[in-house]
Amino acid sequence: MLTEQGVLRASIAVTVLIAVCGIVFGVLSGSFSIAFDGAYSLADAGMTALALWVSNLIVQSAKDDALARGFKKRFTMGFWHLEPMVLGLNGVLLISVAIYALINAVISVLSGGHDLEFGFAIVYAAVVLVACITMAVIGMRANRQLNSDFIALDVKAWIMSGGITLALLIAFIIGYFAEGSRLAWIAPYVDPAVLAIVCLIIIPMPVGTVRQAFSDMLLIAPLDLKRHVDRVAIDTASKHGFLSYRAYVAKVGRAIQVELYFIVPQNWPAKRIEEWDGLRDEIGAAIVGEGQTRWLTIAFTADPEWAE
Repeated sequence: MLTEQGVLRASIAVTVLIAVCGIVFGVLSGSFSIAFDGAYSLADAGMTALALWVSNLIVQSAKDDALARGFKKRFTMGFWHLEPMVLGLNGVLLISVAIYALINAVISVLSGGHDLEFGFAIVYAAVVLVACITMAVIGMRANRQLNSDFIALDVKAWIMSGGITLALLIAFIIGYFAEGSRLAWIAPYVDPAVLAIVCLIIIPMPVGTVRQAFSDMLLIAPLDLKRHVDRVAIDTASKHGFLSYRAYVAKVGRAIQVELYFIVPQNWPAKRIEEWDGLRDEIGAAIVGEGQTRWLTIAFTADPEWAE
């Protein structure tokens, strides 16, 4: 649990186990909501496996071995662009599964509901709720050090699954005690009704992740990063006598891309390459520290067209 890959592997294993249990208990109890929980978990496991694969690619490409050098020859820009793709696909898939389940739940309610074995359902919901809480806590603790978007989304998925399961558990307990009482008529509606409510709650939850993922894929400049780069560029131009600058920034997953072009006056005195490199180091340090997640280009030109 000390690495992003370790957390994701554990999450995949537990999610697959829950998915299998969900499908089995869904069949035994006749519960659409439990079957949905299993299908939802299975989809989440698939997306987490994809996230693990991308994470492994990013980590492997940063190493200095034969495999990493082979990657760098074919993927010279790295693998950072895959991260928002996976996050966006994950969010869209989870939203789509929830919308499909909501439609089926509404149809079931309008059709008069269905009978349910509440005993099986309560056992399943209690066990899965404990598993969801445990995995969410483990992921949050690990991510305090790792600060991974993949783990953050995985924790959100566990919280969502825990919320679903808690709602199911409460509804199943109510349905169990309603049987044989004056409220027995509500028992057939418990399963589809709670499924509809849960879907309405979880559908909006991945929207923020999807929005951010599409912003990264479309290379929309983050406003705080753009303001920071502009401030550094303005200070640099004023300090060294440059005429103006052009700044291009983007965030791709956990990586940032910055291109800075400084317009220098015509017929400036010549400088040694080492002096220009020293100036680049100064600007780079002011923008952001060194690291594998930074792609920084700084150029100097007397022709503004080269900066457009």
